[in-house]
Amino acid sequence: MRPKDLALALLVIGVWGVNFAVIKIGIVGVPPMLLGALRFMLAAFPALLLFKAPRVPLRWYLAYGLTISVGQFAFLFSAIHVGMPSGLASLVLQSQSFFTLLLASWWLHERWHAHQMAGLLLALAGLVLIGVAHGAVASGASLPLLGFGLTLLAALSWACGNIVTRLVSQYGPMNQLAFVVWASLVPPLPFLGLSLWLEGPEAIVQALTHLTTGTLAAVAYLAWMATLLGYGLWTYLMSRYPTNRVAPFTLLVPLVGLTTGWLVFGETLGPLHWAGGALLMLGLLMNVFGQPLLKRWTCQP
Repeated sequence: MRPKDLALALLVIGVWGVNFAVIKIGIVGVPPMLLGALRFMLAAFPALLLFKAPRVPLRWYLAYGLTISVGQFAFLFSAIHVGMPSGLASLVLQSQSFFTLLLASWWLHERWHAHQMAGLLLALAGLVLIGVAHGAVASGASLPLLGFGLTLLAALSWACGNIVTRLVSQYGPMNQLAFVVWASLVPPLPFLGLSLWLEGPEAIVQALTHLTTGTLAAVAYLAWMATLLGYGLWTYLMSRYPTNRVAPFTLLVPLVGLTTGWLVFGETLGPLHWAGGALLMLGLLMNVFGQPLLKRWTCQP
């Protein structure tokens, strides 16, 4: 990966790491599904007036919007809403990297290597430990198993969106930010439908008539930083490099997410959470650096 692209990947990591604390702030004043609708409405308007829609079939806009946007954030916002600590959510969500590897192997026929298998097994062990620790105390309350499961579903939705991104790249070079902007037209209606169904008209009216400065700032960050900047750069990187080289870097997001959760909300994790997180991060290191290490070892007499 070129140094410029590596710097862009690190910028995405920082933006997305802070994103989890912002979500926790946002759902205080706005129900989760309504927050999703506001996020993508603000991401689409007025930005789409500045960008021409890339020549990509409509089905790919729909696929991208329904997986990486609606699926991922409907589950993630709900997970944090039911009590999933923001820092731990940032950690568990990065299992998307390994869901992506599995889907890429099946759908895109990308080959697996020994170090990737080792990284996957380490990450799975870490997720099992975190799951076992669901009754441990985190942020002064029991970590809900429902929140853990919803976060895993969010990770799977993100992984599906990563595969869509790779398939979209077959249409040649394009403005990735423009694609993300126009794909942001897809999520608002599904989110509004989910909000009416799950949260009800009264909750929607109550939230919209009592918007605070903090809530508006949270929605703006989610729309412009996490969505337009973050996913614009992410789509650019996913279109230029093999999936198994880009996806693992997002496992660095928890370093920012856990630190932000601790500084802003005083979130603390139990020993099993830390052990599981360490295994998950070790899986990333094995995935990213395992191949050159294995080559060095095999070349030694």
